[in-house]
Amino acid sequence: MHNSFHIFFKAVLLLVLLIIFTFCVPQKKIKYLQKSQSHDTNSFYGNKRTFDYKIQPKDNLYIRIFSLDEKTFMFFNKQSSGGGYNDLANDATIYLNSYSVNNEGYIDFPVVGKVFVKDLTVDQVKNLLQQSINEYLNEITVVVKMVNFNVTFVGEVNRPGQYKIYQDEITIFEALSMAGDLTDFANRNKVALIRATKDGSKVFYLDLTSDNILNSQFYYLMPNDIIYISPLRIKQWGFAVFPYAIVFAAISTALLLINYFK
Repeated sequence: MHNSFHIFFKAVLLLVLLIIFTFCVPQKKIKYLQKSQSHDTNSFYGNKRTFDYKIQPKDNLYIRIFSLDEKTFMFFNKQSSGGGYNDLANDATIYLNSYSVNNEGYIDFPVVGKVFVKDLTVDQVKNLLQQSINEYLNEITVVVKMVNFNVTFVGEVNRPGQYKIYQDEITIFEALSMAGDLTDFANRNKVALIRATKDGSKVFYLDLTSDNILNSQFYYLMPNDIIYISPLRIKQWGFAVFPYAIVFAAISTALLLINYFK
């Protein structure tokens, strides 16, 4: 009888341990940038660092004209109700003081008039405005920025939501850090990047566990990219962190029962 209980509790203990180890998320599914065979001895990853987003209708451009002449400065630059620099400190004011690209691809700029900016990069728009204004005024500096450079994270991230990017380019890992990184249950092998194109939205799947992402054309994000991270199947019953307390409790209980029935 005692021998039967001894065997029974050993079997239960073994089953508990097997379940716990089986349902833990392995480290290989969590680590980023794991070396691929083609990069075993390579530490250099080539990737073209150019921001070549083409302006499209409904985009918003923040344009500032700087001049030593105060009247010229005030004439060209849109001002909020307060009229000061501090009013440009929040997103809503920046948006309201930006220039919207209409359906035909034009912006309406003071003195210059309608300027066709569709399919131009931000730098090309800047140069075009600079040349146009130079015909009327001297010693003018033009600054152009994208207002609607947003990146959205949904799914298995710690802080899902839409994030505004205040720089010309950003990598997928830099953007992930803004969203608090992926959760332990995120499927890093198949991250969906949803990108708007002229023909509609396209979905591209990225493997963040492979160092090949550093050479990928999707390493740098574009305005209005949406990144969806699906959960691992193990999430519904798995453990992200090894449950030491459960293991020790199970072992202790099993040992106590075995000793009791000896």
